[in-house]
Amino acid sequence: MRPVVRSRTIPCDVERVWSVVSQPDHLPRWWPALARVEEATPTAWTKVLQTSGGRPVRADFTRVAYEYERRFAWRQELEGSPFERIFKSAETQIVLESEGRDATRVELRALEELQGRFKLGGFLVRRAARRRLDEALVGLERALVG
Repeated sequence: MRPVVRSRTIPCDVERVWSVVSQPDHLPRWWPALARVEEATPTAWTKVLQTSGGRPVRADFTRVAYEYERRFAWRQELEGSPFERIFKSAETQIVLESEGRDATRVELRALEELQGRFKLGGFLVRRAARRRLDEALVGLERALVG
């Protein structure tokens, strides 16, 4: 399973970037197609995603990594969800690296492992992940810088 990796340097200090990316309640400000976050705690939350047709889809997530101002990661809880037929596992990681006082390199990684017949569509899932991560980086910069 090769991760999809996208990165961008955002003209903002690492402390400010961390304050947004490490809080699930802030996800609607920058994560694409996300209508809202529900039932958020520091270690688990539910994303309510909006399909292109306007239909809401709920997805549960659990924090799996937290390294202050360095790394934050979450895993999608697949069991019992509409995604369980498609994915064997799905994890998103955010890695921050300070590039001086006023810049932070933000790297987003999507590690998505397909199962069954869906493995044949791996290139489509990777392309969608690239688009999603690119949109998230643009959204994050917009949320932080304007």
